Amino acid sequence: MTEDDGTRREPQGAAGAADSEATFSASGTGGTSDTGAATGTGGEDATGHKGGRSGKGGKGGGGEESMVPRAEFQSYYGRPVLKPPVWEWMVPAYLLTGGLSAGAALLAAGADLTGRPNLCRSCRVGGFGALLASSYLLIGDLGRPLRFHHMMRVAKPTSPMSMGTWILLSYGPGSSLAGLVELLPRSWRTPGTVDTALKWVARLSGLSAAVVAPALASYTAVLLSQTAVPAWHEAHEELPFVFTGSAAASGAGLAMICAPVEEAGPARRLALIGATVEIVAAHRIDHKPKFETSTFTQGTAHRMRKASEYLTLGGAVAALTFARRSRAVAVLGGLALLAGSAFQRFGTFEAGVASTKDPIYVVKPQRERLDARRREQQEQLEQQETREKTQDKTQDKTQDKTHGAGPERERGEGLDGQ
Repeated sequence: MTEDDGTRREPQGAAGAADSEATFSASGTGGTSDTGAATGTGGEDATGHKGGRSGKGGKGGGGEESMVPRAEFQSYYGRPVLKPPVWEWMVPAYLLTGGLSAGAALLAAGADLTGRPNLCRSCRVGGFGALLASSYLLIGDLGRPLRFHHMMRVAKPTSPMSMGTWILLSYGPGSSLAGLVELLPRSWRTPGTVDTALKWVARLSGLSAAVVAPALASYTAVLLSQTAVPAWHEAHEELPFVFTGSAAASGAGLAMICAPVEEAGPARRLALIGATVEIVAAHRIDHKPKFETSTFTQGTAHRMRKASEYLTLGGAVAALTFARRSRAVAVLGGLALLAGSAFQRFGTFEAGVASTKDPIYVVKPQRERLDARRREQQEQLEQQETREKTQDKTQDKTQDKTHGAGPERERGEGLDGQ
């Protein structure tokens, strides 16, 4: 209890001190690693460091005496350091359907230019359907759908959210128009001027969507990695490749399901490319030395991503082998690719949410950065001291030579005068 400002305060207990220190360290405004609970006995924190008395007068060596152990990784009154994302299942579902539409648009454009009408129609209609689903999921997650037009007021290149809005608006009209043309009744598509005009409208619309499709497939990864969520932020180099590969694999899976085997050759090749990129990038995340990305290899996120890996690999193997001749195998392989893409998106989302719930994913990396900064500063001080000592020695030697040369010069001049 203190009376410095006329206010009665109760002394802080051990748990409260630990909580305050962890919160102070997590804020990045300072904090030391030797403060924590108000006890003098030793302990062990989450990193394995022992607490207790050390320093001047103790067995640990010189320096000030530490009366408390290191704090455990806790937050103020058990609250998370970061608020978990408020997004629900609609957001990972949007990530899936947006990537699926982008992959289908790329295949549709290629099929149109190479004379594969059935593959082209399947991808255009499937991409249009996925676009409608993704738009509904995105607007529905806003809580108030009328907020969507607020996002179109500005175009800010440094904001992934703003750029994503304009990417979606640039992609939507082309994909929608190409899909609607394919859905027109057959009676409207009789050979003639109207049919030719519709074909060109669909082709130009499909090509415009295909130009924007890679950006649509990857911008969501940039959006996630630029948040404060530790797992997503530390995987910012790999997530765009994971999402782009997953989009290509899911679009190829849709084409393998809907298109005839004879025309699905480009889809099978795209499935192999997409699956390879996705699996390699996902493995790079799993083997990153960063502590924050360990949530990708634990719990529900790990199980989902492992299921994604097996399903994607199975779909790629099917595309490479029997899907060339068997319609049933092609459908099964396409379903496996779609399911693998879904598990990848939901697993990535779950890994990010898990990294916000435990304070250790925020506090420990901050402590490591603070310790690294202190070590760097200490090394700079030592280097500066070494340079100063070297300069002092050099100056001393120069002065000695100067003082020694003076008497010798005077004696030499005296002899010359004689």
